[in-house]
Amino acid sequence: MADPFFSFPREVNEVSARLVAGGVVLMAAATLWLDVRWLTALLAYGFVARVLTGPKLSPLGQLVTRVITPSLPIKARMVPGPPKRFAQAIGAVFTVTAAILTFGFDRFDLAQIVLAVLLVPASLEAFVGVCVGCQMFRLLMRAGVIPATVCEACNDIWSRRPEPAPG
Repeated sequence: MADPFFSFPREVNEVSARLVAGGVVLMAAATLWLDVRWLTALLAYGFVARVLTGPKLSPLGQLVTRVITPSLPIKARMVPGPPKRFAQAIGAVFTVTAAILTFGFDRFDLAQIVLAVLLVPASLEAFVGVCVGCQMFRLLMRAGVIPATVCEACNDIWSRRPEPAPG
C-alpha cells in the first residue's frame, strides 16, 4: 500500500536531512545578509511542506532527495522519521513566525532575530550532525509527553552508535 500523500516518511536518510539543513542555513543567511524578505516566505513554505508531506512538496527536499544525495558517494544512513518531523515542525514555527512578522506586521527587524536564532539549530544539524529538534523529541518521549507509540523505533535508536568508518 502506498503512503498517503500527506504523510512523513517512517525513516529518513540522515545524509539528506543534513543537506536540507544546509540549504536552510544558506537561505536563512541570504535572507539576513542580503535583506531578501521574500525568502522568509519560501523558508516558511518549505518547512510547512516538509512537515505535511516530507520532501514531496518541498522544492529543497526534492532537490536534495532526487538530485544531490543520489549523486554523492555516501552510503545512506536511515534514522526514524518522527523526530525529524518534529524538528521540521519547530522550524515551521520559527519561519512562519518570521513570515508573519515580515509580511503581516512589517517587522522584518524582528523576523531577522527569529531567523538568526533558527540558524543555530540548522547549522548544528548541517555541519555537526546534531539535530536539536530530535533531542527535544527524545526528552519529551522520556518525560511521557510524546507516547512511545509515536515512534516505536525511537525506543531503541538513542542507544545506537554510528558505524565506524572502514579502514
